[in-house]
Amino acid sequence: MTPPRSYLFVPGDRPERIAKARAGGADAVIVDLEDAVAPGNKALARDAVAGALDAAAPVVLRVNGADTAWFGDDARLAAHPGVAAVMLPKAASAEAVAALRAASGGKPVLALIESAAGMANLKALAATAGVARLVFGSIDFQLDLDIADDDLALLPFRMRIVLASRVANLPAPVDGVTTALDDAAQIEGQARRARSLGFGGKLCIHPRQVAIVNEAFSPSAADLAWAQRVVDAAAASGGAAVAVDGKMVDAPVLARARRLLAARRG
Repeated sequence: MTPPRSYLFVPGDRPERIAKARAGGADAVIVDLEDAVAPGNKALARDAVAGALDAAAPVVLRVNGADTAWFGDDARLAAHPGVAAVMLPKAASAEAVAALRAASGGKPVLALIESAAGMANLKALAATAGVARLVFGSIDFQLDLDIADDDLALLPFRMRIVLASRVANLPAPVDGVTTALDDAAQIEGQARRARSLGFGGKLCIHPRQVAIVNEAFSPSAADLAWAQRVVDAAAASGGAAVAVDGKMVDAPVLARARRLLAARRG
């Protein structure tokens, strides 16, 4: 199954929005019990989510951190068949992942890297049993390291996440949110930048962002046409050297073409 390109957040205390989010085109919906819910509403939100979960249309559940009083109950809720995967905020240790997996019945974990500790332990986290994908919590990460909201400052950390994912044979990681809700050009630019760096998806905080993100992380019609020409030319050559569009096709070029065709959706 192709990993999701877009993950759309829904506040845990507004479970009536889950159905709308599912219908909005996002590849995955994240029901958020952490940042989106005030401390005094945590238990009520958890109960509301429990009543809204549907095994026929499972969601990702973002629980509260392993160092909070709400973690245990959240993790046990993640065992519900209406939860496909669980997101661990401020992921920083294999022990926290193991505790979440044990309480949730072994659900796959999306490890949200949003602290210096998480980044320092990135290699170990990526290799931890049960971690299905790495996710960059760029906003909290900037706060933790007192980094300005600047693409260049975050570039080396983004590349570390991409590299760690590849070494651990995980799917391409997920980039953080774009806080602009109505600036389509900014959302598209950040999504395409993430794709160019090796990310495979992006977090969304509003339904308007979803279609833009999905397009940015999908091969274009031109990409697919090129890939098909390469594959066809290689097949027709019988293993001999071949050129497409005036450029030599070697093994890496052919592999890229096949990867593009495999990523085609719909």
